[in-house]
Amino acid sequence: MNTLEIIDKESKDKNILIIGDVMLDRYIWGDVARISPEAPVPVVNVTKIEHRLGGSANVALNIQSLGSNPFLVGVIGNDASGNEFINLMKSQKMITEGLITASDRQTITKTRIMGNNVQMLRVDDENSKNLPDSLRQQVLLKITNLLEKHKIHAIIFQDYDKGVIDPLLIKHIVQLSKTYDIPVCVDPKKRNFDFYNNVTLFKPNLKEFREGINWNDEAFNMNTLFDKIHQFREAKNIKYMIVTMGEKGLVLAKTNEINNTFYTISIPPPKIRQVRDVSGAGDTVISVVALGLALGLNIELIAELSNLAGGIVCEYVGVVPISKKQLLEEAAIYLKNVK
Repeated sequence: MNTLEIIDKESKDKNILIIGDVMLDRYIWGDVARISPEAPVPVVNVTKIEHRLGGSANVALNIQSLGSNPFLVGVIGNDASGNEFINLMKSQKMITEGLITASDRQTITKTRIMGNNVQMLRVDDENSKNLPDSLRQQVLLKITNLLEKHKIHAIIFQDYDKGVIDPLLIKHIVQLSKTYDIPVCVDPKKRNFDFYNNVTLFKPNLKEFREGINWNDEAFNMNTLFDKIHQFREAKNIKYMIVTMGEKGLVLAKTNEINNTFYTISIPPPKIRQVRDVSGAGDTVISVVALGLALGLNIELIAELSNLAGGIVCEYVGVVPISKKQLLEEAAIYLKNVK
């Protein structure tokens, strides 16, 4: 089988564990035809209210859309948004055994006001404090049980700095991954940026990377970026790094297995796209990366496919998962052109 046939046929046998901050995305859609007489703001005449799975749950949706089996571990509140979240997962026929309901913690909810198909405002309802010890232990126990019960082929840390992931949890899970020989992929944020030691793949975007290493000077060039990526990788003992750069594509860093030297390559976007919404593109990239590692694909090809997938979802309004059919169709054209 060629690579795309492997993705198409073998992805259904892969189980991906996603650990992170789950969220409920609420979209209020409407039309804008006038400015409010009360303040210089547009008036949105509501036509539809929609709920979607967000945060790390969007990664789970991407994994499912790619044909694999997501096992999502996260914390929700004992509230209306939490109930809506569970109902959405069940409607998607997704496994809910990794969810923990906490009576003293609210479900993170992001409400987006969409006027004439453009996001005009976002309202966040959240608690971003780290989990108390007792709740963290519940999360760790849940993960341990899932690893014992199911054959997991890759683990994703989907971190939004909302408190589910902390240094102690990271350390425990990375140790468990070594026991089970499971690749660990990380989509980081700033709070825990410095604690992801010994992981398989680390994927910040450029802004997150600069913030994470306190690279504050305005001077920027690709050679400096390469140097800083190498320094970070070596210090943290990270096998692969991908730094996404939006419309400029991404950078992949790895070690040359022949002479054990670091090298970095820049992968530009495969085509110019009509970008409508960048929300959720990072979720798609890490999903394709994790599945690629689970399938044993070459890391350069994984980077190219994830770059392609991230561009595809930017053509849609709102946070949406990648279409496996569209990805495979565009990948076939892309791979034919680069050969």
